[in-house]
Amino acid sequence: MDRSLAVERRLRDVPPHDLPAALRSALAEHFGADAVELLMADYALTELCQVSTLPYTNEPIPVEGTTPGAAFIAQAATFEYEGASVTGYLPVSVRGDRLGILAVTLPAEPEPPVWAELERFAEAVAHELFVADRDTDLYIQARRSSRLTLAAEMQWQLLPGRACTRPEFALGGQLEPAYAIYGDCFDWSASAHSLAVTLINGMGDGSEAALLTNLAVNALRNARRAGVELDAQAELGDQALYAHYRGAQHVAALLLQFDLATGLVDVVDAGSPRLWRLRDGKAERVLFDEQLPLGAFEETAYTVHQFQALDGDRFVFVSDGVYNAAGPHGDLYGDRELAEAVAVTADLPAAHVPGAMLRQLTTRRHGGQAEDDAMVVCLDWFGRTPLPGPGNSASVTVAGTSR
Repeated sequence: MDRSLAVERRLRDVPPHDLPAALRSALAEHFGADAVELLMADYALTELCQVSTLPYTNEPIPVEGTTPGAAFIAQAATFEYEGASVTGYLPVSVRGDRLGILAVTLPAEPEPPVWAELERFAEAVAHELFVADRDTDLYIQARRSSRLTLAAEMQWQLLPGRACTRPEFALGGQLEPAYAIYGDCFDWSASAHSLAVTLINGMGDGSEAALLTNLAVNALRNARRAGVELDAQAELGDQALYAHYRGAQHVAALLLQFDLATGLVDVVDAGSPRLWRLRDGKAERVLFDEQLPLGAFEETAYTVHQFQALDGDRFVFVSDGVYNAAGPHGDLYGDRELAEAVAVTADLPAAHVPGAMLRQLTTRRHGGQAEDDAMVVCLDWFGRTPLPGPGNSASVTVAGTSR
């Protein structure tokens, strides 16, 4: 049997918690590997934590300033040499979502095709990890360098992932403080024809805020999966929240739906999450008619607005925990600072932008402490390349309209 098939079959056949052991055994047998370690990125994306049967027992590896960290940041293999042996650090990622690093130590430098083969195994491991998380806590525990609060546990379980890439777009999102979030959340879902992006900012704190946000996200998902229009999705989410809280609690939300073929975007702005656009090197805020938050009043009607995304646009979404963060002199992290932050991170991939902006925010805060949780989501819009042929030269440009 081909050794590639043998390794991948070994991964598929073992129980979910045995993936690391199966990797060590298979790569030792078929590639002569001296050591194999699986490193998972923690929730803050600042450390790589070794997967072991006893979580929290190994010292995490910083992402910044280390060889495995460089592989994680660049999403490309990096190497360390010790005598004749070499260790390759291979990204474990699936569809743009960066999960961690596979470290493989070989007794001697192999031919380049061997590293390419091992990189494919690292990608196969990423797919297996997504499935394994249904049946074991091992890899979820390995992502933690400290204990999560109950609210943070609830919020992280809501997320679709932390990054996603397709030919038409690239997405990345991050919540901070990663181990104590409570009200902020994001969601996305793509089909053959559209991309839905939802930003949520639930009021309150602790587990009560997390419960509120959980209800909001699941109500909006339920409406989206029913196939109704964006305004009806907002209205159904609003009704679900009002029925439970009777207006005592509400959720600020920004709902968007991108048409993958045309770049036309439907928007419902129901509160505080804000949108910034970077186009041709200029960062500016995109303003909409702000409507009532979800759940504030009974049977609120919502209006859909539209704007046009152009190929090459970058969109950055931020919660009030970002733009209302107070500096050392009490001044808020306002529009000018946000425009600068969006511009400064222009050369970073979408998946790296949220972390970079939140780290910058941490250095600015008074005492470095957060008074509110914060969310940043970055979307790079590439557009859809039309197939050659007649009738494919038309474009749609609509801006500042509503329906």
